Amino acid sequence: MQQTQQKTWLESSKIYLEKRVAVLFFLGFSAGLPILLVFSTLSFWLREAGVSRASIGFFSWIALAYAFKWVWSPFVDRLSIPLLTNWLGRRRSWLLLSQLAIVLSLVGMAMSDPQINLTLFAIFALIVAYSSATQDIVIDAYRIESAPEKFQAAMAAAYMTGYRLAMIMAGAGSLAIAAWASPTDEYQLSAWSISYFVMAACMAVGIITTFVCHEPDYQNNQNEQRKKVEMKLKHQHLPPFIARFLAWLDIAVIAPFRDFFSRYGKHALLILLLIGTYRISDIVMGIMANPFYVDMGYTKGEVAAISKVFGVIMTLLGAGLGGILLTRYSTYSILFLGAFLVVITNLIFAVLAFVGKDLVLLTVIISMDNISAGIATTAFITYISKLTNIEFSATQYALFSSMMLLFPKFIAGFSGVYVDGFGYVNFFITSALIGVPVLGLIVVLKKVIEE
Repeated sequence: MQQTQQKTWLESSKIYLEKRVAVLFFLGFSAGLPILLVFSTLSFWLREAGVSRASIGFFSWIALAYAFKWVWSPFVDRLSIPLLTNWLGRRRSWLLLSQLAIVLSLVGMAMSDPQINLTLFAIFALIVAYSSATQDIVIDAYRIESAPEKFQAAMAAAYMTGYRLAMIMAGAGSLAIAAWASPTDEYQLSAWSISYFVMAACMAVGIITTFVCHEPDYQNNQNEQRKKVEMKLKHQHLPPFIARFLAWLDIAVIAPFRDFFSRYGKHALLILLLIGTYRISDIVMGIMANPFYVDMGYTKGEVAAISKVFGVIMTLLGAGLGGILLTRYSTYSILFLGAFLVVITNLIFAVLAFVGKDLVLLTVIISMDNISAGIATTAFITYISKLTNIEFSATQYALFSSMMLLFPKFIAGFSGVYVDGFGYVNFFITSALIGVPVLGLIVVLKKVIEE
């Protein structure tokens, strides 16, 4: 009996040797690399360069590109790129275009000086964010189309592993490179330039994968074809291209929204409210984390070791724990647990701000914070995946994941101004308190949905 069970586990593990699964690991690395380079790592660079906390807070609005990706996701999903699409196919052509844009804009950031021309620096960072968000759209669509359902769980796991490893590289790696390239702890532009040049070179992982992987078989949606015929009959007086555009607009843009509201009815707005506010507490706190470390006197090496390496490991541990809990309890219960733990850890950050620099206390807090974030993220991804209709998976998933960031990122933009006015202790307490209403919303939804 044990031998049979062992054989089953061994056979099941072979799925990770599949080329399609391995491709998602490397694409996950390509997706995870840019985000920290325009978020927490960037805030460390800016603060060390003497940029004000208020400006750093406003810089966080660059990451709103991820919150608005649903706007152009239908175009990425349906439109072809001249020449490139004929050469690589629809998905791979968009992948290559977005990856090249990321590389060039990272090089632009590396060659810019935020102390001299902050506006130009911000433009390059904005291009990185929008190109990265576009890459995310394409990878989500590629994952769904490139393999049957039996591979999807393994592909998602491989993607998340690659994503988290890239975050270590873009977080701890970039800080470590900048520290190595700088003989002193004082700010040196050349050190950060070298770091970002290396990060741009690391995008070669995604570019090579794009050339190696296969283009998914694209099959025209039968509903889309039917709709085109209906629109032609309904608008015979219009030119054919207008009728085709109206059909595309209905299938690609209108239908995903109509489907969601028809399935969830009067509870749809409550669900969207939860999606839009669930991550508010940790996102608002996160933008000021690195400036806080700098102001407290932590070095790049200390932050790289404790926050960026150890912290990401704790996040993976929390994600694994969240996955186990989700098999035993309801999704809403684990959503509540994750949100509650995030509120608590933000309050503990206020303790660190009051006590002062303490590596042991920082390590404990980073452990608790990242385990909490891992549980919350796993629960949230599971939640929005359940909300998504597979027929509209690319657009609906882009919408949900975008809404998760939109309002929190906007509020986070004022975090630097708040710290300047009230200090770090009050900031961390406030960032915790704004997560409390989310707990009540989860309780309400759990009651009305699960009844």
